[in-house]
Amino acid sequence: MLRTRVLITGANGLLGQALVRRLSSTDDHDVLATARDDAPRFDVPCDYTQLDVTTPDAVETLLTDYDPDVVVNCAAVSDVTECDEDRNRAWAVNARAVRTLAKQCRSVGARLIQLSTDFVFNGKRGPYEEDARPDPVNYYGRTKLAGENALREFDFLDWAVVRTVLLYGTAKDLSRSNVVLWMIDRLSEGKPLRVVDDQWRTPTYVRDLADGIVRLIDRDRTGIYHMSGREMITIHELARTVADVLGFDPSPIEPVSSDYFEDAVDRPPKTGFIILKAETELGYDPRPLREGLRTVGKELGVSSPS
Repeated sequence: MLRTRVLITGANGLLGQALVRRLSSTDDHDVLATARDDAPRFDVPCDYTQLDVTTPDAVETLLTDYDPDVVVNCAAVSDVTECDEDRNRAWAVNARAVRTLAKQCRSVGARLIQLSTDFVFNGKRGPYEEDARPDPVNYYGRTKLAGENALREFDFLDWAVVRTVLLYGTAKDLSRSNVVLWMIDRLSEGKPLRVVDDQWRTPTYVRDLADGIVRLIDRDRTGIYHMSGREMITIHELARTVADVLGFDPSPIEPVSSDYFEDAVDRPPKTGFIILKAETELGYDPRPLREGLRTVGKELGVSSPS
């Protein structure tokens, strides 16, 4: 049986590592993991090579040599503040590099799966279906929407976009944290958490997202798919749930409004996704939030109350 050749960019990040682990667990896929680092940060047996997606010649050489069936682009600048402060780099990674990947994927006949975000929406009418009109409120969202639009520039390109929301989970030697890990760190040390109570999301456990992407690969689907958790909660409610599930004292958690942080980059107030398309077409079935948080706690060695 022929194995599907999958090239993953940004493979040292949270989602990249989860995908490497998930794809390498079966004999159906031949995986090449790539990232800007000299070496992989994960400990899964998997081929790895260095790749900077903002270098067109390097992208062309690697895709020509490896000749993948599918490229999953997890490379991104996803810190909202960082994108606002270093707009050149954010555009280079989140937009221009996607166009480079699309061009080379068309050249070698590979399918391109692009990761995107709920921040392509303005947050006025969430939760969103796939055909909702994008209208980003910050530079991060604009760069990710530009990356999506880059795919549409190329005729005869086989592509899919996977949008997700507030991704959380664990991975090895991450270069940046995520909201749940940050909450656990603060709660474990008894430090104050000022978290907004006027921003609504559907948090997504990284292993669920990785499973959804593998289903997308294996079923050869194209187009836009929304993949997230099912539960719509505020960031403040998320912090309270983390404390409750993992047995932390919730008293350090303080609800604040978005305008409490005077220098903060604008964020959409209510996003979240309707995931019916992914559920029906792919069999996507994310676990409940509390179950995902318990799994994260186990991975970190944090015992939860019985």
